[in-house]
Amino acid sequence: MNHSEPPVATFSIIGFDPETKEWGIAVQSKFLGVGAVVPWAKAGVGAVATQSFANTSYGPRGLAMLEEGMSPGEVAQELVKDDDERALRQFAVMDKNGETSAYTGDDCYDWAGHKSGKYCTAQGNILVSEETVDALKNTFEQSEGTLAERLIQALDQAQEAGGDSRGKQSAALFVVQEEGGYGGYNDRKYDLRVDDHPDPIRELKRLLELHSLYFSRPNPNELLDIKEDVLVDVQHLLREEGLLDTTYDTYNPAVKEALKTYFLQENFDERWQESDKIDPYVLTYMKNKPGMSR
Repeated sequence: MNHSEPPVATFSIIGFDPETKEWGIAVQSKFLGVGAVVPWAKAGVGAVATQSFANTSYGPRGLAMLEEGMSPGEVAQELVKDDDERALRQFAVMDKNGETSAYTGDDCYDWAGHKSGKYCTAQGNILVSEETVDALKNTFEQSEGTLAERLIQALDQAQEAGGDSRGKQSAALFVVQEEGGYGGYNDRKYDLRVDDHPDPIRELKRLLELHSLYFSRPNPNELLDIKEDVLVDVQHLLREEGLLDTTYDTYNPAVKEALKTYFLQENFDERWQESDKIDPYVLTYMKNKPGMSR
C-alpha cells in the first residue's frame, strides 16, 4: 500500500437476520465511493468489512475461507498473518450463523476500535469518539424492521453520535440473501451506493425507499379501489402524462390500458394490479412527480 493514498476511514456495521437469512453491511465515510471498497458478502457464507488503508483482498479471501468452514476468528488470524501492514488495517468478519470476529490494528488513526453484539459487529476509525461505534451496535440490537432498515438506522444514529471526525462523503448498503437479487438470479438483495454527497446517509435512505417502491410487491390490504376520487386522480395524472385523451365515469379498459402503460414505462412492474385497484405508493409517486399539477 502506498501511504500517500488516503486511508478508508469509516464506520461500518455487519448484521445478520436469522429469520430471513440475510447478511448485510452498511458503511459511511469521508471517502469517495466507499461502497466499492469496504463491503463484501455472500449468501449462506457470511460477510467481511475491510477498512483503514483497506486491503480489499480481505473481502474475497475472507469469504472463501468462511466457505471452507473456517471460523471468523481463524479467518481474521489468517488474513493478517502475512500482511506487513496489518497494524494499519481494520476489518470484521461474520459467518453464516452470525458469529463474528474483528480486528483493529495498533496504528489505525484514533479514534479506532470495534465492538460485537448479538448478530452484529461494529467498527470504525478516525472517529470523533467511541460513542460512534457504541451507537452502531446498540441501535442495531434495539431496532426493528428489515435488516436493511436496521443497518441504515444504525448508521444514522452513529453519525448523530459523532461519526467520522473528517466529515461525510459516501455511504453504502449491501445485503445478500439466497436468490434475493433481481429476478432471483443472484444473491444481491440490496447493493445501494452514494459515492459523493453532502449528506450520504440521508441519500442512502432515499435510495432504499426507491428500491422498495420499484422492487417490493404491494401489501394487498393497502390497495385502493380505482373509483370516485382515486379514479379522478388517476385519470387526471394519466392525461398530464399524455396517455389518456379523455375522462370516464368508470375504470374501463381504456383507462386500465393507459395506467398499465404508465406502470411499465416507470418500471413499476412488480406493483401492477390486473384488478380494479392501485398501489397507494405508486399513486403518491404519480402525484409528486415533477411537473404534475396535483
